[in-house]
Amino acid sequence: MDSLKEIVLEAMSGYAVKGLNGFSVLTMSADHSVFTIISTATVKGKRTTTASLIVHLDNEHIFIDHDINNKPLVDALVQAGIPRQSIILAYAGEPVPESV
Repeated sequence: MDSLKEIVLEAMSGYAVKGLNGFSVLTMSADHSVFTIISTATVKGKRTTTASLIVHLDNEHIFIDHDINNKPLVDALVQAGIPRQSIILAYAGEPVPESV
């Protein structure tokens, strides 16, 4: 089975796309433990940028800190074979262990 990191990268890469009014890119921290999707668009003549996804990993869990997408990342991860109990939706108020 692929590592958590490989599965997360594969799933998140589907959110890094070119749109009609802008684009989204996948970025990661130097230690490859934090991943983001940064989206830039022009709306009504104004350029806007936002982080649409923020995710971090430890050895056992995927923590989704922020997700404002129409198709939540959790659905893509479960579809890719990640057990739901390994995914913590911090943005939705699910408890994050103190050690993280």
